[in-house]
Amino acid sequence: MAIREVIRMGHPLLRQIATPLSTEEIQSSEVQSLIKDMIDTMREEGGIGIAAPQIAIPKQLTIIEIPTDSERYPDAPSSELMVIINPEIKVLDKTLQGFWEGCLSVPQLRGYVERPRKVQVDYLDEFANPQTIIAEGFLATVFQHELDHLFGVLYVDHLKDSKKFSFLEEFDQFWADE
Repeated sequence: MAIREVIRMGHPLLRQIATPLSTEEIQSSEVQSLIKDMIDTMREEGGIGIAAPQIAIPKQLTIIEIPTDSERYPDAPSSELMVIINPEIKVLDKTLQGFWEGCLSVPQLRGYVERPRKVQVDYLDEFANPQTIIAEGFLATVFQHELDHLFGVLYVDHLKDSKKFSFLEEFDQFWADE
């Protein structure tokens, strides 16, 4: 398919609330092509998730896939490719866990963010079939990060300590082993 341009922090579309997709829209060739483009773009950029607003499409659609050979997150457990449409998230365990997050729309930066450790996500898949996943650990963080994009939120909005916000090169040098 096609690699789409990823918009960056500061672009107003990243701060909009995305609109849900109807079953007819999900099943349309246009949205099916969009899904393929998003997968190609995410993989090309080396990401583990991408949301439609990140390519300037304000729709409730996100992709998550943590490959076994992720360069950005080499220690993360892998996950299958998931297409998540019109998600609803519910926190199952409010215990906070912290990870250094990065984002295709906030390139070359990492920030330490704490989020709830276990969530349930109800969503539609690429065929408009209802699905539910219970995610915990790093995968719960990935879901929360990607779903935030659908509501105009970036991971930098969750930073509690600006001292744990770093350029990638300095992160690798000073923080990666933490």
